[in-house]
Amino acid sequence: MAEDKLPGVMELTPLNPAFNDDPYALLDKLRSTDPVHRDTAAGVFVLTRYEEVRGILSDTTMWRHPERAEEAAVLSRQMLNPAPPGLNIPKEERGAGLLFMDEPDHMRVRTPIAKALYKRVAKSRPMVQQVVDEWLDKAKARPTIDLMADFAFRVPIDVIAHTLGVDKANFAQFREWSEGAILGIYPFRSEAETQAYIDGRNGLWRYTHELMDARRKKPADDLVSDMVALQAEGAEISDAELSMGLVGLLVGGNLTTTDLIGNAIWLLLTHPEQRAKLVADPSLIGGTVEEALRLESPVDITSRIAPREMNVGGCPVHTSQSLLLHLRAANHDPKVFPDPRRFDITRKDAPHVAFGGGLHACVGAPLGRMMGQVAIWTFFNRFPNARLAYPNEEPQWSALPFFRGLKTLTVAIQ
Repeated sequence: MAEDKLPGVMELTPLNPAFNDDPYALLDKLRSTDPVHRDTAAGVFVLTRYEEVRGILSDTTMWRHPERAEEAAVLSRQMLNPAPPGLNIPKEERGAGLLFMDEPDHMRVRTPIAKALYKRVAKSRPMVQQVVDEWLDKAKARPTIDLMADFAFRVPIDVIAHTLGVDKANFAQFREWSEGAILGIYPFRSEAETQAYIDGRNGLWRYTHELMDARRKKPADDLVSDMVALQAEGAEISDAELSMGLVGLLVGGNLTTTDLIGNAIWLLLTHPEQRAKLVADPSLIGGTVEEALRLESPVDITSRIAPREMNVGGCPVHTSQSLLLHLRAANHDPKVFPDPRRFDITRKDAPHVAFGGGLHACVGAPLGRMMGQVAIWTFFNRFPNARLAYPNEEPQWSALPFFRGLKTLTVAIQ
């Protein structure tokens, strides 16, 4: 496998200005030259071809927990670094919950969470619509808005707060904790950002446990009540596992859905012919969300660890070696998605992998999809004349490694 002049993992993040401006040029080069590329510095194989990415995602024997990775797997084993001083959370609740659980614990914990969440999602559309309407009502009097700060960022946090059962009087504090907790996935935090992460994570830990205790005494119409009821009925999930699952839903669902909404609205604003199709046929909103997820995936990567000696795309992979699956690259594989840079809301190609796949497919995907559909359609329905306030400016992408979303998006809505 050639390594000369091919990008390593850190070059495939916004920390590299060339990648931030156009990630697809580097990913296309890697996919066509070395689709199972060994980055020795990070200690991972980087997979960029749809065939291998989909195959590994579908392999239910693959490992997830970083403790199973070889010592050379520097990137994967970063998750094992000690918690920062001041993080007052029991050790068993400091992990990433479902994200890095292996079987049989993963499905033992995931099954009741998914059961309760999907049942709640099925009846949550009116609540999601109400949240979307509330934020658009606050925006409608202004000639321009920052779509990210004023709308895309606001909707997911409030929807998840409603879903969990957070008292509306606590929404502002909940948002602050949520913003802080998200900083935990940023590897280059300032001292102030680290403190915000500690405060946010500690706050959410205390609050989720208080909420579970409160709902055992007095159930309500929310996800936490559903979960403690399932516990009482015999579901084998501890309070620590439930707390981690709820925080994981919040942190993962908040950031990714914010970027889904922002990226999709930006794509529609810059592709008027696709916007016209959607306006003429609202039933295309589902396809619009899926194509936005494919074309500008909010999440770049996921990872797996080899449980045995393997051959991946013609490359030998040894037991405990780490595989980095580049979801964005797979979603732009021209062998699977013809003309992959074309935004086409009627596209009928293979399923994208923006939500991962297999046993570890994103558990919050149904809620994220619904939020995206309601937010995007309602925005254009309410503001039919919406346009970019500065159409000649290049988009400003966030610098958060392994995620892709806009920092700001100034939109004229009058």
